[in-house]
Amino acid sequence: MASNRIGRINDDIQRVLSDRLRSVKDPRVSGQGMITVTRVETTGDLRYAKVWLSVFGLQDEKEFKKGLKSASGWLRREIGSTLTLAYTPELVFEIDHSIEYGAKINGILEGLNLPADEEETE
Repeated sequence: MASNRIGRINDDIQRVLSDRLRSVKDPRVSGQGMITVTRVETTGDLRYAKVWLSVFGLQDEKEFKKGLKSASGWLRREIGSTLTLAYTPELVFEIDHSIEYGAKINGILEGLNLPADEEETE
């Protein structure tokens, strides 16, 4: 039962952050490309939430993370005012490189000169 509750909380936090990240005024965050919240994992005691972000067109990862850290208090307050939780978790941000990795692999596969499959009709 508890894991289902944490799963719902993770989904709610992901939804709120996806909406509020567009409103962050820090140029280190808002000056980046398209930001997507790919996953949220909250600890069982609701003290910490690890948030994975995928950023299309990320120029400087260190500066982006600094901007997120400075905006985390405001984002945490927004989560607290939107969701009814016993504790509003402290946000820890991580960059998710899986979409970039997938695009790179896709480019490599498209660059291979493989013969097309021909279906045999009998």
